[in-house]
Amino acid sequence: MQHHLTKEGLEKLRKEIEYLKKEGRREIAERLKRAKEYGDLSENSEYIDAKEAQGKLESRIFELEEIIRNAVLIKKNLQKDIVGVGSTIEVQKGFKTFRYTIVGSREAKPEANLISNESPLGKAFLGRKIGDIVEINTPSGKTKYKIVKIE
Repeated sequence: MQHHLTKEGLEKLRKEIEYLKKEGRREIAERLKRAKEYGDLSENSEYIDAKEAQGKLESRIFELEEIIRNAVLIKKNLQKDIVGVGSTIEVQKGFKTFRYTIVGSREAKPEANLISNESPLGKAFLGRKIGDIVEINTPSGKTKYKIVKIE
């Protein structure tokens, strides 16, 4: 499965995996060592907790490695006439204007106007041009957006 990421997003994941492999594993090893000093491992809650934390850490490392291995770098969309992943667009909804940047799902933050290319809104904008009216079905009914600018 491909994961669309910006250069910054990919770098952030690389830093996280580096931290987890070095610091995270070291911290877990120390917890396991301390817990073993308490004796009987079968009833040792500190040891059980440390093993669970180790499992979660290794799962996250595996997940990050898979994401990085299958990353597709999002380049700034150089086409200013068609909306694509990496485009920043300005749209009008009624009398209000909104700015959205279309990113991969891993970097989406709707509260910061970073919308996923896989979201209903993101999908609806992809491939559209300035002046296009885009209709989105929402829980409150159909909503229309007019694309006024593509960066």
